[in-house]
Amino acid sequence: MALVSAWFRIPFWQRVLAGFALGALAGWALGGAAATWFQPLGTLYVTLIKMIATPLVFFAVINAVSGLAGQRSIAALGGRTFLWFAATAALAVGVGLGVGLLLKPGEGLGALAMAADYQVRQVPGPVQVLLDVVPANPFAALAEGRILQVIFFAGLLGFALVKLGEKTAKLRALAAEASDAMIQVTRFVLEFTPIGTFGLIAALVGTYGFERLLPLGGFVAAIFLACALHIVVVYGGLLLAHGLNPLKFFRGAAPAMQVAFATASSFGALPVSLRAAVHNLGVRQEYAAFAVPLGASIKMDGCGAIYPALTSLFVAQYFGIELSVSQYFIILLASVLGSFGTAGVPGTAVVMATVVLSAAGLPLEGLGYLLAIDRVLDMMRTMTNVTGQVLVPVLVAKESGLLDQAVYDAAPSNVGLEAGDPR
Repeated sequence: MALVSAWFRIPFWQRVLAGFALGALAGWALGGAAATWFQPLGTLYVTLIKMIATPLVFFAVINAVSGLAGQRSIAALGGRTFLWFAATAALAVGVGLGVGLLLKPGEGLGALAMAADYQVRQVPGPVQVLLDVVPANPFAALAEGRILQVIFFAGLLGFALVKLGEKTAKLRALAAEASDAMIQVTRFVLEFTPIGTFGLIAALVGTYGFERLLPLGGFVAAIFLACALHIVVVYGGLLLAHGLNPLKFFRGAAPAMQVAFATASSFGALPVSLRAAVHNLGVRQEYAAFAVPLGASIKMDGCGAIYPALTSLFVAQYFGIELSVSQYFIILLASVLGSFGTAGVPGTAVVMATVVLSAAGLPLEGLGYLLAIDRVLDMMRTMTNVTGQVLVPVLVAKESGLLDQAVYDAAPSNVGLEAGDPR
């Protein structure tokens, strides 16, 4: 018991970091065998996260909509949230283009080998995407984990509970209790994060090694640099402009950023992101329960803005195509609008790059050269996505009086079990 207590006394982010470092060491030492031995640990962790994500979002959104001050408040908060989603996405595109023009990752390469399994993605039209937000069968949406459809149905149900008033007081109380229960289940599952991180990173390092990265090392460096600049400079600058200490934000958001990097999944990090926004950064739970899941569906600064912008420049440079001013504008517009238009479509980064390359008239075959390193790129892209998904609710909460400044300034970094929590 003393060993278990000592383990829980270590800050959550340090436990995750230890799992990451030990996983990288194990993958380097064991090579391909690491995937055989340790991938099941990562798979189990991702499965646990998926298990809790949908019911957590469902009950949290019902509780949020019925708890906030009426439909007008929800509409105002939603509009402000969307505005910040779009603004930060536009800034992300600018960062991606700037880094691409500076580093020129597509120049000076020899003949690259296209991935054997590359196929041009079929992108649904905007009308179809909008129609797909509405579930034909809400129970199927819950069972299949279609988060946008779950949010839509849960929000509609929440509005109905508000409209019916005291008739549904007991049902609203039940939704709140169910939300609390799912938060507690989330705490339990999150304690497995260091072990799951160890398994995921060990398998990744063992499978990829460094030889697969060398031919496209410049592009990998460009993506990592652009994402780092966006997180530190753009997000940090926005926090300063709102009178918030960026270091405290990054400390509070660190668990979600770590999980996003290890799992390369915004939905995989969703329970941690929601817990970090409320528990670590002081965003009012009713608003965070609406904004964070929505962000996990449509807020993709890494996958939907930086990556398509850099990929467009990479393809143009590799094929020796000189981009015009109008093409740069198309890349910007397609990246910002496309990230909303492809919400909920699997493989967001590849879909978004397909949309942007098509809009700018660039060869889609260029994507085939990047698939071999996509999993490595996805780690940094997803961490950027999730950081933005936590940032925007913090900014809007600050503007709307929904931020607990004392919690934010305390900047805790633990999202798992705490002292006094039932174990």
